[in-house]
Amino acid sequence: MAKKLPSGLKLIGITPNILLKNVENTAPFLFQGEIDTTGPNRAYLAKLIFYKKNLKALGNIDLTEYFHLCLAAHWTTAGTFVPTDVDNQIREGLWRHETVGAHIQRMAKLTIESWQWDYEQVTNRKSYNPARGQVMSTHEGTWLSVAIGGYNALVKNKQPKLAQDLADVILAEIEKEEKLLTELREKRDHINFLRSTALMAHNFGDLDRVMDQWQMNPEDAFYKRIYKLGHKLNENYSPILVYSGEVNKAFLAQENHRHMSMRQPRGLRKSYKFLIPVGPFMDDWGRTLAESKILTNEEKVEILAAFFEGFTRQDQAFGYTRAYHGFIRALPEGLDTLGRELPFDFYQTLKKSKFATIAEQEREEFEEGFKKKLEGHICPITNLTF
Repeated sequence: MAKKLPSGLKLIGITPNILLKNVENTAPFLFQGEIDTTGPNRAYLAKLIFYKKNLKALGNIDLTEYFHLCLAAHWTTAGTFVPTDVDNQIREGLWRHETVGAHIQRMAKLTIESWQWDYEQVTNRKSYNPARGQVMSTHEGTWLSVAIGGYNALVKNKQPKLAQDLADVILAEIEKEEKLLTELREKRDHINFLRSTALMAHNFGDLDRVMDQWQMNPEDAFYKRIYKLGHKLNENYSPILVYSGEVNKAFLAQENHRHMSMRQPRGLRKSYKFLIPVGPFMDDWGRTLAESKILTNEEKVEILAAFFEGFTRQDQAFGYTRAYHGFIRALPEGLDTLGRELPFDFYQTLKKSKFATIAEQEREEFEEGFKKKLEGHICPITNLTF
């Protein structure tokens, strides 16, 4: 049922005040002064804080501002354990709003601007290209999904100039990811390359899903240029994209799921430093959690239980075992550090488990194994190797 704000804006989706509550639920650190919101590329973070302090102002927003609020909320929470559920709004719903004609130009320009938003503090699902100081994350996929929705809406609303502007930035993002993967392979940066394949697969997967959602014409030239880039060879791009998609499928796809077990321990939401990284390379994350002064022993036990549960759900995924390894190594007396807060039956179960046995492998040995597997992998489509 549609809701109407005092400003006259009709909403089908979530109301602004509930959206802010959802952000606070999963990313409370935003409102507690933990992260730096200064600078133009972090203004979206400051916007959420402003509205949290001025809830009455939410009644005065129009469609563009509501779209901006949804973008800000999703950028802030996409790397958390419970992202805000506005994906379809920013990909399609708001672009089809009955009043979009009066707002579409501003929404499109805002989408282009959001490509540069600084997400460093609100996700740990990142890879790096140290040679250029580049960062890539799943946020690029979120952006691509919004941008292709905007592109389709602009075409539908006969805004060819802005549609082309948005298309150009989509192409720039694809080129950026292609170069990052190429350079990491050339530099023999195995671990960042592996991380990047998981991120690229997610990002181009988001792009493909929204292209399907908008039922784009398969004969359209732009469609042919950007569809299924991680799956099918495309004359416009290097085979590195398909190779990377195949590497992800072979080594990392089972590691980077929705991490449902991690939604239970509320302590993980206390700090942006606790956000989950790209699996399976989670040793540092585990160490950060174990060394934290703001997590109680009870909360640390809950996190260990979530690692164990996550492994039992995905027993071919090793990220939780790596997090456990880093966690236990960082505790002064191992599990005994947690003392009375660690139930005896859980302690015994952990000690005797396959999970704990796998977690004993040292980090260097684990990562070296992945490097060797990567070097021995021959892509069945491109014939490329690392």
